[in-house]
Amino acid sequence: MDIAIDKVRALIVEARRLDVKDGDNDPQSGSDAMDDRNVDTLSASDPDEASEHEFRGMIAGLNIDERADLLALLYIGRGDFAAGEWEAARALALERDAASLHLGNYLVDTPNLPDLLGEGLAAIGLGLDDESEGSAEAAAENGVEIHRLRRLDG
Repeated sequence: MDIAIDKVRALIVEARRLDVKDGDNDPQSGSDAMDDRNVDTLSASDPDEASEHEFRGMIAGLNIDERADLLALLYIGRGDFAAGEWEAARALALERDAASLHLGNYLVDTPNLPDLLGEGLAAIGLGLDDESEGSAEAAAENGVEIHRLRRLDG
């Protein structure tokens, strides 16, 4: 796997921020924005826009191989591929989506993205909290090359 596990974890954290968007902040809203003094419009947009901008920046900073790995994790987490089909999932990601300039849009629009990425990691033997050698062995059993498995700090 070419993407650092810590990068995937950081992307999951940012994706969770996007998943937890605030709804209406004015429960006694008027019939239109003028009636409720634009409370919903003014208070709900700023945090979400910053989180989305941060997330898109992280995606834009990934190289093609990291993007392919991220998408392969998504495909496996979503059930499009089994854990042992890592190379096939990665090949499809390279062929179809990894080079796309619209990958950020695709990921932002993917429902339950953080959960799917987490499930993808778990399926190949790398849970969100795994730090052990056993994790690398489990990943190898699922076709993920050990010598490419790495962390940001290592």
